[in-house]
Amino acid sequence: MTTQHTSHRKAAVIGAGQTGVTAALGLLDAGFTVTVYSDKDQRDLRDKVPATGTALIFGEAQAAEAALGLPTYLDRAPLHSGLTVRVAGGGEELIAFDGAFDGFHGLAVDTRLKADERLTTFLERGGRFVVDPVTPERLDPIAADNDLTLVATGRGGLSQLFEVDRTRTVYDAPQRSLLTVTVTGLPHDESVFAHRSPAGGGRSGFSIVAEEGEAWWGPYLHKDAGPTWAFLGWARPGGDWEKRFAAADSAESAHRIVTDLYRDYLDWDLPEVLATRVLSEDPHSWLKGAVRPLFRRGVGHTAGGHPVAALGDTAVAYDPIAGQGAQSGLIQAQRLVAAAATHDGAFDDAWITAEYEAFLEARAEDAAKVTRLFLSDPEFAEIGGQFFSAAAADPRFASALVGTLHRPQAARPVNSVADAHQLIAQVTGEDAAEVLARFRPAGRFSRSQYSAAAATA
Repeated sequence: MTTQHTSHRKAAVIGAGQTGVTAALGLLDAGFTVTVYSDKDQRDLRDKVPATGTALIFGEAQAAEAALGLPTYLDRAPLHSGLTVRVAGGGEELIAFDGAFDGFHGLAVDTRLKADERLTTFLERGGRFVVDPVTPERLDPIAADNDLTLVATGRGGLSQLFEVDRTRTVYDAPQRSLLTVTVTGLPHDESVFAHRSPAGGGRSGFSIVAEEGEAWWGPYLHKDAGPTWAFLGWARPGGDWEKRFAAADSAESAHRIVTDLYRDYLDWDLPEVLATRVLSEDPHSWLKGAVRPLFRRGVGHTAGGHPVAALGDTAVAYDPIAGQGAQSGLIQAQRLVAAAATHDGAFDDAWITAEYEAFLEARAEDAAKVTRLFLSDPEFAEIGGQFFSAAAADPRFASALVGTLHRPQAARPVNSVADAHQLIAQVTGEDAAEVLARFRPAGRFSRSQYSAAAATA
């Protein structure tokens, strides 16, 4: 979104991650004088920190980037055409389905690459970048000097300026421990994960072991190595997976832990995992941690009483199991830029709150609901069982279910099993009972016959 409009309005963005720099570039193109503040310089942001998750995004988030005139990476990243799912529990292999994305593709791009390239464009267009750690005390004069100040420092740091919204926050602790690692060694053609889908490496794969957690593999664009693969695992509290994840202390150890995990629990995908290799050129190609899903208030105040707006993970933190964090931040950034570009008044408490509440209603609350569904939240457990069974029985519903990662709003009216049946009937054109009657337990998942030697011959 470029414009020739000039303005005397000034904006500050605290934080130079993907969401913050996206908003900064959008505001700059909308005519604001913009300064981005970071505690690290551009090179360190690119090369001396890990990526903040896999940042998987789909159609609506890509549309938000396009609306800002920004690259979507659809022409550079390996694409996801759907999601294959396997569910095991109690020692049995229960559910298998292959959901195709309908009218959109997914892609996962290294957040360090996106932020770096957007920061370069920001500077080329006249933006100002200041390397200076911003404390609450330092924030006060910055907010006083700018018409609009956005805080995009993630889940820590300045997020404490924004009160937790306890009416929307469901959990008082993280629901999973997380481990991610980026690897090479696999192509993205039909020979890879062919046992899961004819689309092979064009799909990402999600496996659930009910007692332990979840595991995901997907195509990825790494900042240096280019097209690669990313693993992201979720461990339930108190289980064996949680103990294994906690032991990771390097990319090499994370890779060993993942390999052993597949050998012991997820052997249907083991040949592909054994073919992967650590990215030796990037010691920061792995990450472990945990995220408490929560909502904060959209407006905070500095010591001097100046209003500041929460953006991205600072505003809403999601468990990454449904891929909503990066998408939500990009969509929020685009909405804020579009609203600020046409606003003639002060960016005061009322304006910030109104824009934030509109964003929550339009996207974030639905994104949190879909995240809870994929987390097997007890409140949605019966609904999830109906959805996953219907997806295994009918490919139309499989596509609709994986489509909620793109448009979580589709799950908005579903609050009971009756609502779930209504959605199943709406998608398939059949009575939900007839669809569900076709479900049969998987019995035994197809096992991979992948051979790295054959694939490269």
